[in-house]
Amino acid sequence: MAMLVIGVVLWIGAHTFQRFLPDARARLGVRGKGPVALILLFSLLLMVLGYRAADTIPVFTPLPGVGHLNNLLMLFAIFLFGAGSAKGQVAAKIRHPMLWGAVVWATAHLLVNGDLASVILFAGIGLWAVGQMTLINRAVGAWARPVPGPWSKDLRNLAITLLIYAVIAWIHIWLGHNPFLGTYG
Repeated sequence: MAMLVIGVVLWIGAHTFQRFLPDARARLGVRGKGPVALILLFSLLLMVLGYRAADTIPVFTPLPGVGHLNNLLMLFAIFLFGAGSAKGQVAAKIRHPMLWGAVVWATAHLLVNGDLASVILFAGIGLWAVGQMTLINRAVGAWARPVPGPWSKDLRNLAITLLIYAVIAWIHIWLGHNPFLGTYG
């Protein structure tokens, strides 16, 4: 469990470093991006390995059949992850689409996973995303809404979303966690 907690803490620390210590981050300049990227990759590795190795300690029992809601929310989460980069209509309507995608992703996974490791991982990342939005909003202030792009960019994002969703579902099935059963055990 310690590996998982350290991974989540490193993830949050690497992402909030710039917000809490802007002068230190500025002094690092462009060469600081490499070490931060390595810390993020290391944190991802720790989170994956720590989550997989964690004992199952029940915290709550997910509702039966809630897996279908998880699947729908995951489609929205993946779409939101890409919306900012797609620069279509959606990007002009939602501030911080990637961070909102992280919140939806975390919520979807908390719906179907009631063990302690899941609460640490998914609630940790979800709370980080909400906190990151708050920090950014405080630092930047009012949102300069971007000019809406064409709907075709959102449709392209939707096509990419469906492809990524299929890959993620395949990986989950390959790992022995079929997301289409509706209820998980």
